[in-house]
Amino acid sequence: MPALRGGYISTEPRINERIRVPEVRLIGPEGEQIGVVSIETALQMAADNDLDLVEVAPDGVPPVCKVMDFGKFKYELAQKAREARRNQVQTVIKEIKLRPKIDDHDYVTKKGHVERFLKHGDKVKVTIMFRGREQSRPELGLRLLSRLADDITDVGFVESTPKQDGRNMVMVIAPVKKGSKPKPKKASTDTEQAERGNDAKD
Repeated sequence: MPALRGGYISTEPRINERIRVPEVRLIGPEGEQIGVVSIETALQMAADNDLDLVEVAPDGVPPVCKVMDFGKFKYELAQKAREARRNQVQTVIKEIKLRPKIDDHDYVTKKGHVERFLKHGDKVKVTIMFRGREQSRPELGLRLLSRLADDITDVGFVESTPKQDGRNMVMVIAPVKKGSKPKPKKASTDTEQAERGNDAKD
């Protein structure tokens, strides 16, 4: 492939005099199939309609060209690209850190942050931070996470149940999709589930 000046390769379709082939398969301004015509005839039709000749299928034999308003065409493509980006689900994971003995005022504040994140469509990683002797009381963290899971059921649900992560306990909450309210998972830890299994065997 010959090198282009400046190394720039245009991704836009060729239009008007930039279409350098002897003949094209032409589509009229109303979408009607004109058939194979000379490039001169195609350009003349575009000029007669005060429109552009746009190469829409360059790999065709001969290439397919359409008579259209190229400016409007580019605008509509940009609009569709913006809409596609807007519709893409971009999941962001926010993190909220709590202490197992958090007071009610701080809890309400933190819960408000969680609800705001969920309403925005973000997932939330809730981390309970244990210190000192608190590490021997994992039930405190589990109780707090269970309370939070129950309080946010209108906007979120437990996607990942509480798990010990070193000195911390972590739970992930996902936003409820519009039109659906999945039943939240019970916030029980892997350790608690294992203990239940052992009790059943006994």
